[in-house]
Amino acid sequence: MKKINLGYAICGSFCNFENSIKQLEILSKKNYEIFPIMSFNAFGLDTKFGKAKDFNDRIESICNKKIINTIVMAEPIGPKKLLDIITISPCTGNTLSKICNAIIDTPVTMAVKSHLRIQRPVVIVLATNDALGTSGQNLGKALNMKNIYFVPLEQDDYIKKPNSLVSNFELLDETIKLALEKIQIQPIFL
Repeated sequence: MKKINLGYAICGSFCNFENSIKQLEILSKKNYEIFPIMSFNAFGLDTKFGKAKDFNDRIESICNKKIINTIVMAEPIGPKKLLDIITISPCTGNTLSKICNAIIDTPVTMAVKSHLRIQRPVVIVLATNDALGTSGQNLGKALNMKNIYFVPLEQDDYIKKPNSLVSNFELLDETIKLALEKIQIQPIFL
């Protein structure tokens, strides 16, 4: 059986890196050939959650591939039809805003633009503290965009962060499989 070429993009929601890497490990044992892609911030910033080099080394080891970490490296994804599907796991509110407004200034946004141009699916694993606030308009816009699919979302702390939504990372594989069939997993909101 031919493997599915999966672009696995990671943006700077650093508190969700472990959740994302756990899913990356799970997917790497399934029928996926995984191509890692990282935003400039995700690839280059050391934070209280860990050092960039340590995360990058783990990701490259799991995927057995170098990370696509420049706009130039990401641009051929669409024209060369390199991927069957892309997931952004995690996708920040900032990256969602850029996708919704055609701002192409990171490897992740270039990969998505290039991939959407050939009408292939993108799965968003959203993690943002303002999804029900200022990013709400972008969430609404993206939910209505062709070839954009969401991993189901839930409020992660409705008391301390009432505007925050985070996708359920454990539903990523199921969401990808349905998105390949042009189906949005339901329900979207848990």
